[in-house]
Amino acid sequence: MVGVADIGPVQLALAVGFVLLAGGVSLALGLGLARDVFWGTARTFAQLFLMGYLLVYIFRLDAPLLVLAVFGAMIFFAARIVVGRVKGKGPKVFGPVLGSMLLSYMVVTYLVTAVVVEAEPWWQPRYFIPLGGMVVGNSMNATALALERLFGEVARRRNEIEAWLGLGATPAEATAEIFAASVRAGMIPSINSMMGVGVVFLPGMMTGQILAGADPLVSIKYQIVVMLMLVGSTTISSVLGVYLARRRLFNAADQLI
Repeated sequence: MVGVADIGPVQLALAVGFVLLAGGVSLALGLGLARDVFWGTARTFAQLFLMGYLLVYIFRLDAPLLVLAVFGAMIFFAARIVVGRVKGKGPKVFGPVLGSMLLSYMVVTYLVTAVVVEAEPWWQPRYFIPLGGMVVGNSMNATALALERLFGEVARRRNEIEAWLGLGATPAEATAEIFAASVRAGMIPSINSMMGVGVVFLPGMMTGQILAGADPLVSIKYQIVVMLMLVGSTTISSVLGVYLARRRLFNAADQLI
């Protein structure tokens, strides 16, 4: 097996040049993103190095509850990020978001590790955490996009929704088009990725396995599983997230808040 080429401090420092480029463009064009770019870079270094050291110990865990607790913590922070992105655009939805993410991500990750990959045991950290992390990372973006569309469309079409309610429509009937558009917004990125995978780009998991010396055909099969599970997880999380969040938009008398 071919060894993986190591990346030293000098190489990492050179890679920071890409961030300096992005920050410079933001300052030159007045985009207001320089602070976010540099703060995101600092968090990337800190969080990934911390996770790298933690994974050494996580992969040694021999208790399913501890593994699930680690995965639950990942989902908790993902839910906070999602809510942070839509903060101020609608009602407080941390509870619904966290609930939908816990249910959908746990189910999808369990099915992939236990049924598809057939890891033994199914909660084996070396499989469960990386695969679950991919589910969380991609699906939280889908949930955020879906909620942004939901709150934006409801605000834009408020008069129309209230007119439907006045004519006797239920909240679900009055927002049916918005619901569908919101779920669609969350699902489109993962579907677009399937359209371009292998032709336009090589995904991260496949690339990582190939760089580590794995058989490309084995890497391809793993990547196919990943792409399909992401479509499933983004669908479930988008539908559940939008459904639960929509309920927060109306009071007990079915009035738009």
